Amino acid sequence: MPHDHHLLPGTLPVSVATQITKRTALLSVSVALTLVILKSWAWIQSDSVSILSSLADSALDVLASLFTLAAVVYASVPPDEEHRHGHGKAEGFAGIIQAMFVAVAATLVAIEAFQHIQQPREVTQSGLAIGVMAVSILLTIGLVWTQSLAIRKTNSVATDGDRAHYLADLGANLAVIGGVIATGVFRIPYADPAIGVCIAAWLIWTALQVANKGLAQLLDEELSSEARSRIKKLATQDGTLLDVHALRTRASGPYVHIQFHADLPPDISLVEAHQRMVAAERAILEEFPAADVLIHPDPRGQAERHGGDVFGEMKKG
Repeated sequence: MPHDHHLLPGTLPVSVATQITKRTALLSVSVALTLVILKSWAWIQSDSVSILSSLADSALDVLASLFTLAAVVYASVPPDEEHRHGHGKAEGFAGIIQAMFVAVAATLVAIEAFQHIQQPREVTQSGLAIGVMAVSILLTIGLVWTQSLAIRKTNSVATDGDRAHYLADLGANLAVIGGVIATGVFRIPYADPAIGVCIAAWLIWTALQVANKGLAQLLDEELSSEARSRIKKLATQDGTLLDVHALRTRASGPYVHIQFHADLPPDISLVEAHQRMVAAERAILEEFPAADVLIHPDPRGQAERHGGDVFGEMKKG
């Protein structure tokens, strides 16, 4: 089965990954603004709390998408004297900000929904509301599809967090239609605010998922076992390096950072050891062009522990 390298982080050049994520973020902002206009009009006409809850989420999505756009651009800035590892963690930070926006939206929706439960209001213009929400669903499906393609190619945390908003919107919009129909057509007074409460719960769950992904990058979580196995295979192919141990990896926006110890024959010259490590690094960079690779050579059978005691106690990987 052919290996799809685009599923692994760091397998696209930074310029290409940035172009994809930036274009996707611009589309996200455009869709969010369109939805805010449509839902504002529908809410004014219908006075539906479900419409209002979806409107609040879309309004915050505009800000979240703007943060995403700023984050992917800043994350692609090359390393400098003050940021030797680059600026990629801006994407993880954007994920945390997105989670905060979603949590705020959920709180506002829940407050409004409980107010409507205490004082039910009649939903008018239900046909108009359903039509607007149907358009919202179509636009959201198109955006989520585009974001999914971008994530498949770039593994962008910021884009993934932005997509989470719209996946929640997609489910929420379907729920809104159900609430409007139940209240406006079948005259079930508490259906509309009840749907609002369900949407608030959905948004809280989404916020937790987005925050978890952002924190994973900010806290230097390891790359997947598949990516690590691929790195080891590239480094040791054709016997360039005898073995790889103490492998450490982490993602940082469009970049990945890779460091490991390499076993080499103990009787080769420094020049040959250097040539072997350069060859291994080039093999890795061929598939992971956005990687920063650091290799420490060890004479086979004579490896020493490096770093502080805490890192020395880590299992070899």
